[in-house]
Amino acid sequence: MLTSRQRVNQALQHREADRIPLDLGASAVTGMQVDTVYALRQALRLDPPETPVKVTEPYQMLGEIKPDLMDALGIDVVGLGMPKTLFGFRNEGWKPWQTFQGTPVLVPEGFNTEPDERGDILIYPEGDKSVPPSGRMPKGGFYFDSIIRQPPLDDANLKVEDNLEEFAPISDADLEHLRRELDRLYDGTDKAILANFGGTGFGDIALVPAPWLKHPKGIRDVEEWYVSTSMRRDHVYRIFERQCEIGLKNLAKIHEVVGNKPAAAFVTGTDFGTQNGPFISPRAYRDLFKPFHMQVNNWIHRNTTWKTFIHSCGSVRALIPDFLDAGFDILNPVQCSAAGMNPSELKKEFGERVAFWGGGVDTQRTLPFGTPDEVRKEVAERLKIFGTGGGYIFNTTHNVQARVPVENVLAMYETVRDSGRYPLH
Repeated sequence: MLTSRQRVNQALQHREADRIPLDLGASAVTGMQVDTVYALRQALRLDPPETPVKVTEPYQMLGEIKPDLMDALGIDVVGLGMPKTLFGFRNEGWKPWQTFQGTPVLVPEGFNTEPDERGDILIYPEGDKSVPPSGRMPKGGFYFDSIIRQPPLDDANLKVEDNLEEFAPISDADLEHLRRELDRLYDGTDKAILANFGGTGFGDIALVPAPWLKHPKGIRDVEEWYVSTSMRRDHVYRIFERQCEIGLKNLAKIHEVVGNKPAAAFVTGTDFGTQNGPFISPRAYRDLFKPFHMQVNNWIHRNTTWKTFIHSCGSVRALIPDFLDAGFDILNPVQCSAAGMNPSELKKEFGERVAFWGGGVDTQRTLPFGTPDEVRKEVAERLKIFGTGGGYIFNTTHNVQARVPVENVLAMYETVRDSGRYPLH
């Protein structure tokens, strides 16, 4: 029987292992909302009802996937990440909290919130209530939305540096954190490691508002940023040039610490697709994004054995040839419900050149609103389509959301267990 590490490595080399490997929680786009984690742990009888679940990523309120849950589900991948959350405080000093759904959770000590007059929950960068809040969870909601704090723009005085504040040389403290965490994960488990270093997600719209900065400068409004990729193209290009320079220097320092122990590196989470098609043309992608993706991927392939991971939601069929030409080895989340993203066609056309990581079940319709039998049927179909010949890591299409029936979650993992072994039937 293979170890998880061996199983994932074989899949990424497009070879069939003993079974299809699974990921849950190794990145911020392959996890599970904390209410659902709690419900799953209760259904599996891993905890008494009063036992809280840690919120490890407060922006999306993702729950901790502990080793006992990994073992129960057969998870093969763990994540190696930086010590700070998207709101700028560290994942440490845990304290009790409760979601709107009444789930007992633990949050980091920097998770400092305040209700507003409507009952929404406001959260603050670095947990500092003396500055304006950077996130809002609507009353009764499940996640935080960024609060746009963009100062008035003056095109005559736009500075590239204002959109580079978050892209700095990696600190010795962060390098030591990575070294310590890598030792724990690599020596203490047999899991494959997905590295989440940050710094190379050019134009990732979740990061543009910079909810971790107390006083962000530059172009920080979501709509304004998208407009700027066309109307201020040269300015954005210069931002990317500087970001890429910093990112490559950081990767060199990181590689000295982690070596080739990670199986893959999360390079970018920039979304290029909508439900019905890409919202950027292939020509525009080649002009503004591809040159920097190529630089990062080329450096990684020349200097490491890591596979490179791109997350891009929606209908990106028209861009996949350019993603592959830019050097990406792994495509996530594989949103098969979007236009042009038929799983059989994707596997047939691109399956020899890219590993699919995700797409195991639709998280917009089937998993939250289908029956357990409908979940089983779709999961079994995706396992056979994507898993044939290797090149597949099972995960849902993006994070498992809140209020998903636990019966459907259990049906999904039962089907992976029963139908995910080679030879596939």
